[in-house]
Amino acid sequence: MAKPHKPVPRIEARIRMSQEWLIVGGGIHGVHLAARLIAEAGVPRDRVTIADPAEKLLSRWHSCTDVTGMRFLRSPAVHHLDLHHASLKHFADEKRMRKSDSFTEPYGRPALHLFNQHSAHLIDSLGLDTIHRQDRVVSCKPHRSGVLVKLAEEGWVETQNVLLAIGTSEQPSWPSWALRGHNRVHHVFEPGFQGWPTGEKERVAVVGGGISAVQIALRLAGEGHSVRLVTRHEFRVHQFDSDPGWLGPRVRIDFDKQRQTSRRREIITEARHRGSIPPDVSAALRHALREEKIIWDQQSIEELIPDDELLGVRFADGRVIGADRVLLATGFAARRPGGRMINELIRYADLPCAECGYPIIDKALRWHKNIRVTGPLADLEIGPISRNIAGARAAGDRIVSTVKQKSWRKSISSALTSGAGLFRSESRKSITPVASVD
Repeated sequence: MAKPHKPVPRIEARIRMSQEWLIVGGGIHGVHLAARLIAEAGVPRDRVTIADPAEKLLSRWHSCTDVTGMRFLRSPAVHHLDLHHASLKHFADEKRMRKSDSFTEPYGRPALHLFNQHSAHLIDSLGLDTIHRQDRVVSCKPHRSGVLVKLAEEGWVETQNVLLAIGTSEQPSWPSWALRGHNRVHHVFEPGFQGWPTGEKERVAVVGGGISAVQIALRLAGEGHSVRLVTRHEFRVHQFDSDPGWLGPRVRIDFDKQRQTSRRREIITEARHRGSIPPDVSAALRHALREEKIIWDQQSIEELIPDDELLGVRFADGRVIGADRVLLATGFAARRPGGRMINELIRYADLPCAECGYPIIDKALRWHKNIRVTGPLADLEIGPISRNIAGARAAGDRIVSTVKQKSWRKSISSALTSGAGLFRSESRKSITPVASVD
């Protein structure tokens, strides 16, 4: 029995758009995929829109990296937002940047300022800021041959394809004991974070054991504050956040063969080095510990005790230490990103999800024939690297490949129909039409 037809959402005022692609999210993934669609897949720029509520593209990337005091990226120079792998190095050469200021070993990792300048150059050269619509997508519903998308400010628009490039940056992980809303307790990745010490020397407790927590502790110590770093585990030292073998086919073999999504999630969890720090950050931390610029407590926190002048931090062993300020660098919540918008889309279009709540998608990252995903939502297909820059590039490879294939099929079909251009009439018999998967 055919499924009953779902009613089209009532739309009082719909903005007509001759759009091919609407990208939801203007972060690392959204910007890279927009660049790939325009510059590689040949989609006209005016037929691509990036919807993101921030004033500028990559705003969350800038705010999150700025607060940590990061100097060099964890990933190598070939992982950037442009198309060609060597583009960032060529850019540095053209700008005559000193190598010692622009790259560090191992793996020639780029300085944050270089990566940001290169990204800004890409956005400017492709005019991506002109296709950025500063608005939040609040609803998304497949309809006929396309998708209806509701923007918070502008209302409903139509597009042929949607690419969900939604990250977890809007869902910082708050421990249960944290006093959310207290003026001296802040999560460093909370949107609009304004909890950095601005006055004289403070006693600051930094909570978290990963690269962001350690970098923040080092930055605070460098500014002269009294810093106590609180972690639940010993420091885990790894150069990258997952084995670089995941960038190639060898390590992926078992993952790609695995059809059980629960097992895929287990493989991803095992492969990711969550809460880890690279060797250079570890060395800087060890130096700060020796110099007693940072005090380290490997403890679980039981509660925060508010007081007029100090916050009491009670550890599981019963000790209580005082702090003027508590900064959480506890990462992001593991739940599926997208909130209510994604929940409603799943219900409306009956989209498949695994036990972990994440999308079940095909190799071309399609969740629906007109909806594709990248970033965390592509975890179960891209694997452990899905959320980082390398994951954006991997998603770009898959999506652009099918878009170019579809474009090629259209051009072949047009040539065969018109009898003009590529093929003469006697050659048409040798060509077998291929049905489009789209």
